Amino acid sequence: MDKVLEQITDVLTNPRMHAEFLDGIWETVYATVAATAAACLLGLLLGILLVVGEKDGVRPLPAPVMKVLNFVINVLRSVPFLILMLMVLPLSKVLVGTRVGTIASIPPLIIAAAPFVARLVESTLREVDKGVLEAAQAMGCSPFQIVWKVILPESLPALIAAATTSFITILSYGAMAGAIGGGGLGKIAINYGYNKYNYGVMLVSVVLIVILVQLIQSIGTHLALRLDRRVRLAEKKGRLREIQKKERTARRRPGI
Repeated sequence: MDKVLEQITDVLTNPRMHAEFLDGIWETVYATVAATAAACLLGLLLGILLVVGEKDGVRPLPAPVMKVLNFVINVLRSVPFLILMLMVLPLSKVLVGTRVGTIASIPPLIIAAAPFVARLVESTLREVDKGVLEAAQAMGCSPFQIVWKVILPESLPALIAAATTSFITILSYGAMAGAIGGGGLGKIAINYGYNKYNYGVMLVSVVLIVILVQLIQSIGTHLALRLDRRVRLAEKKGRLREIQKKERTARRRPGI
């Protein structure tokens, strides 16, 4: 225990480690943001296809197409991330010119996270009230209009919550990527911590990752609640009840 405390003190007072951690935080954040943005876009498109293209969807697709789409998503979701990253590293070499480092980890992160996002989006979109969709169809809305103006707005708070979960998942994937040449805090924890038996570095790396997760979760939860019409309606009703209560109290006062 004393050795660990000594290692933590050394990490916190070492200017070189300060620079390493600052670079690691930056690499972790930009790789996670880039991979999350791409994975959410791709996953959103796949999730929409899974819901809209099913047999009872607003724009049914051929059954073989849906079976292939579901099969590919299930296969990619089944492969452990480290194995998938090793398989996709040649693609990183083609796309970004290297198999090592933070940039090289972005394509595997996207491919690993997109199917996960697609399933989150699928489950979210299925919660939209069928009556709303039937009403939109009865009004003559096209499938694109139903998706763009009905399904997505109705699902927006849940989609933001799904994006937050995806960001955190990709952040954890990125930390694991440090074991096979990825950058960021995962690389620091493994190269300077695990490989050198420096538990202080590992502990500080974990704490920084936890702080990032808590920050993103707080932001995502706040946005989801702010955009949830049910929450806003409940707040308005609460404020209205408070005003009415004050008015009734004022009427009971003598001389009023």
